[in-house]
Amino acid sequence: MWVLNILEDGPLTGIQISGRIEQMTQGWWRPSPGSLYPLLDKMVEEGLLSRDNDKRYSLTESGRSDDMWPPWMGHHYRRRAGEDPLTEMDGYISYLEDLSKSDRNKLDSYSAQLVRFRDRLSALVQQGGEKE
Repeated sequence: MWVLNILEDGPLTGIQISGRIEQMTQGWWRPSPGSLYPLLDKMVEEGLLSRDNDKRYSLTESGRSDDMWPPWMGHHYRRRAGEDPLTEMDGYISYLEDLSKSDRNKLDSYSAQLVRFRDRLSALVQQGGEKE
């Protein structure tokens, strides 16, 4: 399901898919090539994915089919293209808040980047106020 979800945004190589999974799990898991590539090959065999000459994988019509998603997942769990980025950001902020309570050292390693994000977001808010 993760591979199908990731490839909704467009074609990717196996290593890019692996990196996206690592991002989705906040670094907790990166599938090994020995498990990912056989899975991708099987998905190509089953007609869910296609692979181009540049070794990038894409969803086929069958891979895009809602029939591929287990009934218990429902559509509300499936990320759609154009999902509200602020909702996704809110999830990451919640993760960082949890991290501040459970592993403060890891959060501290992000402090410089968090300050940059704060400043960029503040600038966006200020620009929006100036246009109104």
